[in-house]
Amino acid sequence: MFNNYTRVKMNEYEKLLIDNREWANRQVAKDCDFFTRLAGIQTPEFLWIGCSDSRVPADRITATQPGEIFVHRNIANMVVHTDLNMLSVLQYAVEVLKVKHIIVCGHYGCGGVNAAMTQHSFGIINKWLRNIKDVYRLHKDEVDSLPTEEERLDKMIEINVKEQVMNLAKTSIVQSAWKHDNRPDLHGWVYGLKNGIINPVFELPANSPIDPFYLYDNL
Repeated sequence: MFNNYTRVKMNEYEKLLIDNREWANRQVAKDCDFFTRLAGIQTPEFLWIGCSDSRVPADRITATQPGEIFVHRNIANMVVHTDLNMLSVLQYAVEVLKVKHIIVCGHYGCGGVNAAMTQHSFGIINKWLRNIKDVYRLHKDEVDSLPTEEERLDKMIEINVKEQVMNLAKTSIVQSAWKHDNRPDLHGWVYGLKNGIINPVFELPANSPIDPFYLYDNL
C-alpha cells in the first residue's frame, strides 16, 4: 500500500515536469526568442503583493507574461514592518527594478482574514494573524455593523488591503522613491473568486499626504 501511494504521488509530481516541458515547447513554437529575452534583465513595472492562496495567481488573473510583474506573496497579503522577506522584496523592486506601481491584492473569502476575526488558536500562525487582528480592532464597529457574516468578511478584507497600502506608504523605501523619483503609485485591489473580477478599493498616488507622524525627514 505504501508503494502504491508513493507511486501515485510521484506520478502527480512528474506530471508537473511533463507539463513544464510542453509549456516551454509551446512558447518556443510561438516565439523562438521568448526565453532568450527572458534570460536578459527583467524590467517589470509592477510589484504585486498578494495572498499565498493558490487560487489567486498574479499572472493568470491579470493576463500578464513572465517578466511583467515582480511578485511577493504571503498569507492575507500583509505588509508587516518586521517582515524582512517582504521588505527585501520591496527594496529590490523599488530601488533596483524601479517599479512604477505597487499593488496589494487581497481576495474575497480570504481564510487568513476570516481566521483573524475569530478567537480560535491556530498555532504558530497566531503571530502572523495578530497583525490582521490589530486592523480588525481599529475598524471593528464598522465591520460588525454589517448584517451578514459574508458582508463582514468582505468589508474586513477590503479594509485590510487599504491598511496594507498605507503600511507601504509608511516605509522609508517608498517615501525615498516618492521624494526623489515621484514613484511608485500604490494600489489596493480585491479579487473575486466567484467571478474572476478585480475590484480596485484604494489608490494612493506617489507623494500623497500621509500622517506626518510616519514621515521621515532625512531621506
